[in-house]
Amino acid sequence: QVQLVESGGGLVQPGGSLRLSCAASGRTFSSYAMGWLRQAPGKEREFVAFVSRNGGTTAYADSVKGRFTISRDNAKNTVSLQMNRLKPEDTAVYYCAVGPPAISRRPEEYSNWGQGTQVTVSS
Repeated sequence: QVQLVESGGGLVQPGGSLRLSCAASGRTFSSYAMGWLRQAPGKEREFVAFVSRNGGTTAYADSVKGRFTISRDNAKNTVSLQMNRLKPEDTAVYYCAVGPPAISRRPEEYSNWGQGTQVTVSS
């Protein structure tokens, strides 16, 4: 069972950048695809980004494509989300989670969610 801990959230002005990190426990991290998802106040959880087990395949929600980049380092058991050109609508709690073997944009297909890290985009 992999456990996930997110970090790197905070308050940033519109147009700014943040880098989120997710540290995974366990020796089988490279066996799992991973994803970042988010939940804004009063809204359901939504998919943000997916990365395959070896990092060779990625996928993004249309709302973040071209602004966010997901990556992973299997040697360090980490997955990251670089967020650029942030918008107020990106404000949410961001979670990393274990993903399904193939690309999925359905939050219900992700498991072992971390506790989340708050990202607030505001001037």
